[in-house]
This record gives sequence, C-alpha cells and structure tokens, in this order.
Amino acid sequence: MLDKVERPSVGTPLLTMDEARLRDPDNGALATLRGWVESYLMRGHDELGRTGAVCPFTKQAAKLDLVRLAICEAGPDGEEDAFKVIRKGFADLEAIPCKPSMRHFRTVIVGFPNCGSPQGIDMLQRVQRRHKFYSLARFRMIGFMHATNDAPGLWNPKFRPLRAPLPVLAIRHLVEQDAPFAARHPLLLAPYLLRFPIAGPKRLLAYMRGGG
Repeated sequence: MLDKVERPSVGTPLLTMDEARLRDPDNGALATLRGWVESYLMRGHDELGRTGAVCPFTKQAAKLDLVRLAICEAGPDGEEDAFKVIRKGFADLEAIPCKPSMRHFRTVIVGFPNCGSPQGIDMLQRVQRRHKFYSLARFRMIGFMHATNDAPGLWNPKFRPLRAPLPVLAIRHLVEQDAPFAARHPLLLAPYLLRFPIAGPKRLLAYMRGGG
C-alpha cells in the first residue's frame, strides 16, 4: 500500500494518477492537471521535432506509478503558501515508495489554478527562482509550465513544450538524459557533471554534435 503524504495547507493531498482520476469531477482543476499529463506530456506531438512522448520521463514514471499530483489553491498574493507547498514537495518526492533502482523516476506535479493571471505567473516564477539553488544542490529539477510559456523546444525552436492549461510547478530528479538542459543552462552544468561524471560528458558531447 502506498504511503499517505501529509495534506498541504492550501491544496489537495498528493495523489497517484489513479487516485486523481477517481477523486476529481471532470471539470475540476485536478482533472485538468491529470488530463494534461496524460494527453500531452505522455503523448507525441507533431511539432515536437522528434519521435516519442513530449516528456518520455513522465510517461515512464506514470507506468511505474511514481507520479504524484496535487492542486495548490494559492493565488497571486499567496507566495509564502505556494513556497511552502513546493518546499514540502521536495520531501514528498523522497517519500514516494519505490524500488531503489527506480528512485530517479519519482515526480511531483503541482497545479495552481488560481495563478493564471500575469501576477500569478510572476509569483510562481519567484517561487521557482527561490528554489533554484535548493534544487540544484540536491540534484533535482524544478520546472514551470503555464499557458503563455514561450520557452522554445530543444529539437524544434518553434515548438513551445512548456505550455499547460493551468500554471504548474514540477519537481523531479536530475537524470542522465538531461544533458541538453545542462548544455543550455550554465548553473545546471556543474551539478550535472558532478552527478554523472562518466556518462555525463559523453551525453553532452553527443548532444553538441547533434546526436541527441
């Protein structure tokens, strides 16, 4: 039986994909979040620029039942509440039960349905920035997706892979396949090479040579 995680102060408890499917009505924020994960992240896209799912990592994590979803009700004025939920998310990530060899697939995805305004987006960007060094020091990644995110795709610069129907902050492990991100973000490069001292340089070289 899966361990139960303490309820966040301003949102739903962390739920498996199956629990989320049973809990939320079809038009609820949790259903929107789950639907986006299943119909977008876990599937291919014509504009992606490569074959496979938009996020192969999430697809595999879901197969292993290592994805946890939650909704945080904080609005644009609730930065400290949002910060606490995300900070706790790092501990929640470690609490997801799994085989030791599968730990790197653990993922926590938190939706913020009340932060779709420019003010809400700005607040969540601050929350993400406040966790930048905290996450890197722990070899973790924290991503921010929202409806107007203009970050270009790695394989097709015209594609916008980080768009979501509601603002989302996601926490996961840094993995060997993150070489393209490490190559593009100097702050991530040192933790990546420290975490993967042998395979990491090979991955980076292959990416820079265009081998993916």
